[in-house]
Amino acid sequence: MKIGLSGNIGSFSEEATDYYCQKENIKDYQKEYLISAEKALASVEDGTVDLGIFPIENSNGGIVYEAVYAMAKHLFEIQKMFEIDIRHNLIVKPGTKKEDIKVIASHPQALKQCRMYIKQHWPDAELKEWSDTASAVKAVKESELPEGSAAIASSKAAEIHKMEILEDGIQDLKFNFTTFLAITKK
Repeated sequence: MKIGLSGNIGSFSEEATDYYCQKENIKDYQKEYLISAEKALASVEDGTVDLGIFPIENSNGGIVYEAVYAMAKHLFEIQKMFEIDIRHNLIVKPGTKKEDIKVIASHPQALKQCRMYIKQHWPDAELKEWSDTASAVKAVKESELPEGSAAIASSKAAEIHKMEILEDGIQDLKFNFTTFLAITKK
């Protein structure tokens, strides 16, 4: 089975995909990292992938508008609606100290889910919206963002990119659930 997910390697969408496959007892699957809900929906509709997985709502950040707008443009069938717990981390290049951070990058939803933390700890940091949480980590690693940049993403993204978690569990709500959809072609 080919699954198109709306994130990069190490994203929460990848975590949701693995969770879904475990719960549904799907053992033989290949992940296509499509970054956006739009690309996941288009790939399901044109038959490039068998299943699409993307987030639609978070208990703290609310509706994932990108997904809602994309859903309005495509025909699909919902196979399952499910939730996973989202734990955000502040991720930096190894050796970066708290006082070095001037820019924080992540997907707009992740920034929303950590807004009080950011306001309290980094009131002067420039916030940069990125296409995906894991892609923001990659951008920090590859110096696509200026020195003194941090990303908000999963611990898996930090591990994959050999980055350092400066602070973990930075989401505003202890219980921070995101609802995902698993969809197929109509």
